[in-house]
Amino acid sequence: MDLEIDGNAALVTASSSGLGKASAKALAREGVNVVVNGRDEDRLADARDEIADVAEGDVVAQPGDLTDADDIEALVETTVEEFGTIDHLVTSAGGPPSGAFLDTDDEDWYEAYELLVMSVVRLAREAEPYLTEGDGGTIVTITSRSVKEAIDDLVLSNSVRMGVIGLEKTLSKEFAPEVRANAVLPGSHETSRIRKLVDQAVERGDYDSYEEGLADWADNPLERIGDPMELGNTVAFLSSPKSGYVNGAAVPIDGGSTGSNL
Repeated sequence: MDLEIDGNAALVTASSSGLGKASAKALAREGVNVVVNGRDEDRLADARDEIADVAEGDVVAQPGDLTDADDIEALVETTVEEFGTIDHLVTSAGGPPSGAFLDTDDEDWYEAYELLVMSVVRLAREAEPYLTEGDGGTIVTITSRSVKEAIDDLVLSNSVRMGVIGLEKTLSKEFAPEVRANAVLPGSHETSRIRKLVDQAVERGDYDSYEEGLADWADNPLERIGDPMELGNTVAFLSSPKSGYVNGAAVPIDGGSTGSNL
């Protein structure tokens, strides 16, 4: 399917690994010019090269910390300088630390809020003039299935990510009709983080093999873990005219693992 976004420009944050990288790769394969981002410059350079290998458009790496307002401004400026505008904004960020409520302090809450919510606030504010220039701008926020169903020992993710969903829903109204805003809610995907966790579990003797350990993450009716590109392809679809009537939605991509009806 031709998503009809060839030649567009996208900024994808936290895209040096994981689901952000998969989203950038899916957009780049469709001919979108993409700016990728991460804090670790070496890992970012490797991701840029990996994405460029499959890209039909240009791929530019811009390092930056999503909790730094100046770095966010530089991300948007770089995208506009390189490609003239921003048609698509995809926001991703690393997850906050796990832990129960009584194991977190005020600093943990403020850091999670800065990372997960204020990064999206600042990115949307900076990108808005460019996203609204045409009639096909999009924002896709990558959050977590935890906004649908709280996950044990993830109080920060369960709570703070809800703010991103409220923001996404608000932007879907305030930025319309020029811009559509949607969210994706990933469940377990075979990212580098999960591969590392499984490898460590195998080394501890918890599992006999990587495959056995990975199977424990398949907590859904499909009985398998997700491929990051499955989420990336959904992000690309939501960024395209093919999803033109989808706005203000929060789409679980979790193999059906959540028990929520809505």
